[in-house]
Amino acid sequence: MTASPEARETALLAAQAAADKLATNVSIVDVSDRLAITDAFVLAAAPNERQVQAIVDEVEERLRRHGVKPVRREGVAEARWVLLDFIDVVVHVQHAEERAYYALERLWKDCPTIPFVDRSGPGAGTGGEAAEGAPPGSRTTLSADDVDPSSADPTPLPPEPVEDDGVGNGARGDAVPPADAQDDGSAPGTTGR
Repeated sequence: MTASPEARETALLAAQAAADKLATNVSIVDVSDRLAITDAFVLAAAPNERQVQAIVDEVEERLRRHGVKPVRREGVAEARWVLLDFIDVVVHVQHAEERAYYALERLWKDCPTIPFVDRSGPGAGTGGEAAEGAPPGSRTTLSADDVDPSSADPTPLPPEPVEDDGVGNGARGDAVPPADAQDDGSAPGTTGR
């Protein structure tokens, strides 16, 4: 037995809603062969409680627009692990620490996954695309906390290199005097040159 077409559609809508709110490590597990009470789990993670709540709100709103309402909500007050029960689909939105600790995919490793591809586009919300008006081929610098939501691996993406203009100024334009600069008593951080 596999997940019903309705359950698959609901799971894919929920997964896309989570991805649109920058959930990381989004996946769908077909648990219909193992559980009689539901067909699929949607799993998603976020780095903090505020984002967990934003993802939960978006999933509920998106599914509500398609006529699907949760029959039960758990963990909303703490926003560390929120469970939304839509009967055929159960959505788990977890803080990244809980996601790593409980590793639900490992618990359900014998169950097939339902393929999910983030439709919001490559680099959407990840900082991977160049800012409007930026030179061709440039990318936005990523912090170490940014995670590629299209990847099943929660490993942070490496930050982009920052060009050095030879005077110690990075791409941010921070004025950093050369090591051999003399302090002539002018304003702090300047060399009087």
